[in-house]
Amino acid sequence: MIGAGIAGAWQALLFAQAGHSVTLHERSDEAMTLSTSHWAGGMLAPYCEREISEPVISRLGLRALDLWRRELPDTPFNGSLVVAHSRDRGDFERFARLTSGHRRLDARALAELEPSLEGRFGEALFFAGEGHVEPRRVLPKLHQRILAAGGTIKFNSEPLLGEIEGIVIDCRGLSARDSQPDLRGVKGELILIETSEVELSRPVRLIHPRWPLYVIPREDNLFMLGATSIEAEDTGVSVRSALELLGAAYAVHPAFAEARILEFGSGLRPAFPDNLPRIAIDQNRIAVNGLYRHGFLIAPALAELTLAYVERGRIDNEVMQCA
Repeated sequence: MIGAGIAGAWQALLFAQAGHSVTLHERSDEAMTLSTSHWAGGMLAPYCEREISEPVISRLGLRALDLWRRELPDTPFNGSLVVAHSRDRGDFERFARLTSGHRRLDARALAELEPSLEGRFGEALFFAGEGHVEPRRVLPKLHQRILAAGGTIKFNSEPLLGEIEGIVIDCRGLSARDSQPDLRGVKGELILIETSEVELSRPVRLIHPRWPLYVIPREDNLFMLGATSIEAEDTGVSVRSALELLGAAYAVHPAFAEARILEFGSGLRPAFPDNLPRIAIDQNRIAVNGLYRHGFLIAPALAELTLAYVERGRIDNEVMQCA
C-alpha cells in the first residue's frame, strides 16, 4: 500500500488482519503532516451527508460505521446535531427533508442533550446514530493496529509504483495524478480553538447561507471549526473564510468569542469530477482515490470492497472500474 492516510491505513489494516503480507509506505513521518487526513474533521455522518451526496456515500458510510465500531470500539458515537437560527429556518427544513435518521428536539430537549446550547436555538435535528473521530489521534491507533496484525509501515518512504512487487494498492490522493489526471484538489479549511467556557459531546452543524459550519469537540477543551469546500489548490486560509468560520462559531455560542486560536490550516481533498470515490483496477495495481470530503466516513467500507475483490473477485459496480 502507498499512502498511510485514512484510505491507506484502513486498506492495510483489513488486509493484514486477513493474513496478507502488508507493507505500507508513507512519504511523511509519523506525524502525518503531509497527509490530507491531518487536516480532516473526522465526522462519521452518513445520514447528514444525504443532503448533498449521492446514495452510494450513505451506503458506504453506514457500512463503515459498523467497521469503526468493530475495530475501534472506543470511537465516540454520541450522534450529531444540526441547528439553525430563525432567519435560516427555510434551509433548516430543507436539510430535514433531504436527510433521514434524525429526530427533532425542541429547545428543552436540546438543552438536556447539550447544556451549553441552552437558550441558543428553538429546535434541532438529532442524528443519534452518527459519530466522530479525532484524525490526529485515530490515525496512530490505526497504524498500531496494522503493526499488531503483522503489517509493516515505512515512513519517509515514497517508492515508484514500478519498483514494488506483488499487488500495489495506491492511496496517494492528489499525488496519484501522474496516473489519474482527472483528480483535482478541493480545499477544506479549519480553525482549531481552545476554550473551557463551552462543553459539547458531539459535533454541531450550523446551517449557513454558504456552507454548514461544523463545530467538532476534541479532547482537552479543543474545538475544530470547519469545513469549507473551495475549488482551489492553494493551502492557505483566506481572510474571508476565517471571518466566516469564526463568526459562525460565535453564532453557535458567544463564549467562542473569547476562545484562543491555536491553529489555522487547510488540506486538499482528492476528488474526481463527479465527487465520487473510485477503486480502479488494472491487473496487480489497484488505485483507491477520490474520497473527496468523505474520507473518514467511507474509507473502511472501501477497504472491505478492495479485500473482497482481491480474495474473491467480487466487483462493486458503483465504485469499481476495471481496465
